[in-house]
Amino acid sequence: MTVTIYHNPDCGTSRNTLAMIRQSGVKPVVIEYLKTPPSRERIVELVVAAGMSLRQAIRQKDTPYDALGLGDAAKSDDELLDAVEAHPILLNRPMVETPLGTRLCRPSEAVLDILENPDIGPFTKEDGEVIIDAEGKRIV
Repeated sequence: MTVTIYHNPDCGTSRNTLAMIRQSGVKPVVIEYLKTPPSRERIVELVVAAGMSLRQAIRQKDTPYDALGLGDAAKSDDELLDAVEAHPILLNRPMVETPLGTRLCRPSEAVLDILENPDIGPFTKEDGEVIIDAEGKRIV
């Protein structure tokens, strides 16, 4: 099974998602999207596959979103893609593709819904939040 994660190692949500993928027994393809940004076409493919609009896939927090005026509803998808192309940090993360689907994994445990083996055993996020208890029961 091929699993691909568009990952930012500085993001706790992204690190937790990657850890859950690995704990499921999969060695994913890890694309550090800030170093190797996806093409415009690839961004559109991911967004469509995830069932989102491009606007929903744009990150506002800790990005140049406000400075670029991206909250303006009149901005076209082409203008949004121009902004993401110039500032890859605007692409929300982590995006994960598996044979079962594509998802923006916020919260990180959303990845469990698209893993072939979601029974990964106990899992606690970096911040101490228990996602799966010692008995393998999903808490969230």
